[in-house]
Amino acid sequence: MPYKAQPTRLQRNFGQAFERLDLWTRNPWRRYSLFIIILLTGFLLGSSIGVINGVLALMDPVGAFFVVLLLETMVRVRRYEPFLKRPKIVLQIIDVARIGLLYGLLMEGFKLL
Repeated sequence: MPYKAQPTRLQRNFGQAFERLDLWTRNPWRRYSLFIIILLTGFLLGSSIGVINGVLALMDPVGAFFVVLLLETMVRVRRYEPFLKRPKIVLQIIDVARIGLLYGLLMEGFKLL
């Protein structure tokens, strides 16, 4: 009979990370500050992708492909909301990150006009 190892403390903590984050963000100020930090991080990432692709000018189609792939993956994860057993905060974080990334890319595009 195979021996089943008991879960370690690290495995239990990572397994409960989303639930702990959901409990931590019950306070509206914490939730809003987390969303603002994620929005600004997404904006920084989006503008960085635009600047790096503009400077290199060699990998524009490849960079665009990866950005579209990332955004499409975020949209598809959002679509399966009723089937996920994760707390709602995870989907809200994905939405805010997607908005920040898209806003950063759009601002870089408007700089070129």
